[in-house]
Amino acid sequence: MRPVRTVARTLLSTIFVVGGARALANPEHHVERARRVTDRVGPLLAGVHSGIPQDPATLVRVNAAAQLVGGLLLATGHCTRPAAAVLAGTLLPTTAAGHPFWTVEDPAQRTNQQVHFMKNLGLLGGLLLAAADTEGRPGLRWRTGRAMDDSRRTVRRAVRSARRDARIAVRSAATARRLPG
Repeated sequence: MRPVRTVARTLLSTIFVVGGARALANPEHHVERARRVTDRVGPLLAGVHSGIPQDPATLVRVNAAAQLVGGLLLATGHCTRPAAAVLAGTLLPTTAAGHPFWTVEDPAQRTNQQVHFMKNLGLLGGLLLAAADTEGRPGLRWRTGRAMDDSRRTVRRAVRSARRDARIAVRSAATARRLPG
C-alpha cells in the first residue's frame, strides 16, 4: 500500500505546490477575490493579536506560502498528517474567496464556479483522509487506550503483589510467634 499512498499524496499535493508558488510570485492576481474573505477575517485576526497582518496581499502571501510548504511536505512524505491538515485549513478561505458561485448571475459562469467549488470540496475530502491516515500504524486514540490499559494492568499486578506480600508477612509473623524462644 505504500506506493499507492506515495503516488496519491504526490498527486494531491501538486495543485497546492503549483498554486502556492504562483500566488506567492504574483499575489496581486488573487488580492481582489481574497478581499471577500479578508475583510471579514481581518477584524477577527486583529482581535486575536494586534501583530497579525490584515491586508489582503499579505494574507494571500501567507496562504500561498502555507500551501507551497504544505504541498511539498505532503509530496515528499514528511509530516504528512500535519501538512494535510494545514492544506485543508488553507483550502477553506481559498474556496470561499475564489469560487463564490452563489453571487454569480450568469448561468454559464455560475456552473463553472460550482464545478470549481465542488472540485475543492473533493480536494478537502482527500486532505482530510490524508490527515487521518496513520499508514496502518496505530493512531493516537488507540495508543492512548493501550497505555491506559497497560497502566491499569500494572496497578492490578502491584496490588496483587502487595496483598500476597502482606499475607506472607502475616503468616511469617504468626509462625514466628509460635516458635519457642
